[in-house]
Formats: sequence, C-alpha cells, structure tokens
Amino acid sequence: MHAWSAAVDTVQSHLNAFTNTTGIPVNYGNSPWAQYREGMVTKFVGGAPLDMMWVSDAWLPEWAEAGWISPIDEYDFLTAYNSEAEDFCTDSMTYNGRQYGLTYYTDFMAFFYDESKIKEAGFDAPPATWDEVVEQSLVMKEKGISDYPMMLAMAQESWLIEFMSALVYSHGGRFTDDAGASIMQHEKDGAVEALQWVVDAVDKHGIVSPACVETGELSGLKAFASGNHAFAMVAKYRLRMLNDPAQSQIAGNVKQAMMPKGANGDHNTVGWMRFHGMATQSAQDKQRAENAARLIEWFGGKANGEYKFQKLLFLDIGAGFGVKPLFEDAEIQAAYNTYGDVDTIKAQQALALKKDVVTPWFGEWAETNGSAWQSAILGNVEPAAAIQKSADLWDELKSSY
Repeated sequence: MHAWSAAVDTVQSHLNAFTNTTGIPVNYGNSPWAQYREGMVTKFVGGAPLDMMWVSDAWLPEWAEAGWISPIDEYDFLTAYNSEAEDFCTDSMTYNGRQYGLTYYTDFMAFFYDESKIKEAGFDAPPATWDEVVEQSLVMKEKGISDYPMMLAMAQESWLIEFMSALVYSHGGRFTDDAGASIMQHEKDGAVEALQWVVDAVDKHGIVSPACVETGELSGLKAFASGNHAFAMVAKYRLRMLNDPAQSQIAGNVKQAMMPKGANGDHNTVGWMRFHGMATQSAQDKQRAENAARLIEWFGGKANGEYKFQKLLFLDIGAGFGVKPLFEDAEIQAAYNTYGDVDTIKAQQALALKKDVVTPWFGEWAETNGSAWQSAILGNVEPAAAIQKSADLWDELKSSY
C-alpha cells in the first residue's frame, strides 16, 4: 500500500488492525503530496510492487487510460457502499462507466461570511443568491465596512478550476454535458452567466478587487481571516482555521451559508475527493486482488462494522468524509459543532457535483481557460467571447484525443 504522508500514525494503526483481523501482512509506504504523483508514475512505469494506493480524482483518467489501475466494481461487497456514499464521490471514481475505488476523503467549495459585518450592515441573514451578495456588498461599501466585501481567488493555480466550477454550478451551468462535449459557451446552461457575474462584481459594482486575478487561494484565505472581507468562497475544511483565534482575527464570527444561487441555478457547489485504488498488477492475480479488495474495504468501507478510517481521519486532521452515515455520529457532530454547523455542512455536501472537466486533456485546456476568464475580468474581452475560446479549444482537444 502506498499513500501520501498524511496522518501516518493513524494509517499505520489502522493497517495493524487489518493484519491482526485478517492475518494479511501489508507493506506501507508513503511520500509527500508534492512528490506523490510523480513518484507513483515512476513506480507504475518501473513495475514496482503495488496493490493499493491513494488516488486523486484528478488523476483517474490518466491512470486508467495508462492501464496502471483497475476497476473494483466486480466486487459487490465494495460497490454495496455506494448507497451510503455521496453521489459525487461515486461519480468522481467512475471513468468510462467503471468504478475504480472507494472514497476516504472528500471536501467541497463553501461560502463563508463574517457574521459581525452582516449585522453591522443591517442584515439579519446572509445572502441566499448572488444578487443578494451584490446587494449586501454595496451596502457594506457605502458604510465603509469593507472596500471589497467579496473575496474571490482567481489566480492561475490548481485551485482555479474549483472556484470556477462552484460559480458555474451555482448559476445552473456546466462546462460540459454528460457526453463530455462543451456546453460552457451556452448562455443559460453554460459558464457565461457565472463569468458575467464576476466581471460585473469587479468592474460594475466594485465589490470584488481587480487584483483577484493575482490572488491565490492561500493569500485570499489570509485576507479574509484578517478581516478584510465579509464573504469568501474557499474549501470547507478552512472553516476550522477561520474560527481558530490563534490563526484568524475573525474567529468566532465565521459562519457557513449555502452557496448563493444564480437566477437559473441552485445552491450547488463543486466537490473533490480522494480514493483507494487497486493496481492493475494486483488485479491480475486472483488472490492478490481479493486481498487488495479487502484492504480497500477496510479503509474506504467498514472495518468491523463501522466506517472506522474515515472517522479516525476526521478526528485526527479534520479531513472530510464521503459517507453520509458519519454525519449522524455523535463524536463527529460534536467536533464539527465546535467551529461550524454540521447541518449546513451536510446539506451543502449533498449538493456538491464532481468536476466535469477531468479528462486526459484537462491540463492542456485549463491554462487557456484560466487566461480567458482572467482576460474577461480585466475587461479585455467580453465574457461570451472568452468562454467561446475555451469551448473551441475543448472540442478541438476532445476530437484529437
């Protein structure tokens, strides 16, 4: 088993319990996240012995196409867990109709607000729509509460597609249809409406800083934690840090609202996840494959009748889980409620959708797409034209793949 260097003692302890229960010994290796993907590719190419490994949803098309990992859906005792997993988790582990693993970690893009600024502006509830975000932000600007009430991080970095997807999904749009063809250029069910909102927020209303195109996720988070903004869209796991007095100047005031919705949308957001996958070399040996499947269940499903590992990981490092029954666990509820509202977290996670652009050509497309959005935000091109450029490249890459 190979994983990245997270919660190492927890992983080792859970592995020891697996061996004690099943009698199956497991060699455990780990490497830092920053080097993990590159190191795994080297192992795959070099034929290093592998049975189970941690996989990011972003790598699934590449690893499946290369034949490095194999589907696990022939094991009914593994797919039985799908009924209790969030749909977007199962969707994110599925490629070309086959399921490649069981989830162990998940999270989503969340909408946070500084309750003290909401009250100071005279509102008794956070915004429920993107129009209300504008309305409340304009009042805050007028009263001198915040120069740029809404924090958006739109720098060209790995987080950018998550920010974009949350904006697009909450406006009722998609980048691609179920067949993977571009619909981002569509006025209503594409990405144009979402980008237009950002452009207007920067240029027309002045509620988002023009510097958002240079603001990365971490610097945006720190600016929000410093009290510079009233609203922020960041990963849900950041809530714990934002309500920690040692790390945040607005601790105790940060609350989560459902993702605001556009005129044609709902409170949808984007989710992402990591899962336990099976190496193809293991899948080719019947006994090794069965042992690996049992190990995948031990970590991604139930161990001795409970979702043990996902609970341990949450209590250890605050990592989100992808199985719905854990929201009813008293220890997890108590831990969440020290810094957030478990019911809101549960409701928002249920409305998370997988990224619809995870393909072997995503990397090649993403840079052009990011630049197109930034160009529109800076006023150099109309939103519809910017999105059309992204759509044309997407279809070109898809057809040539």
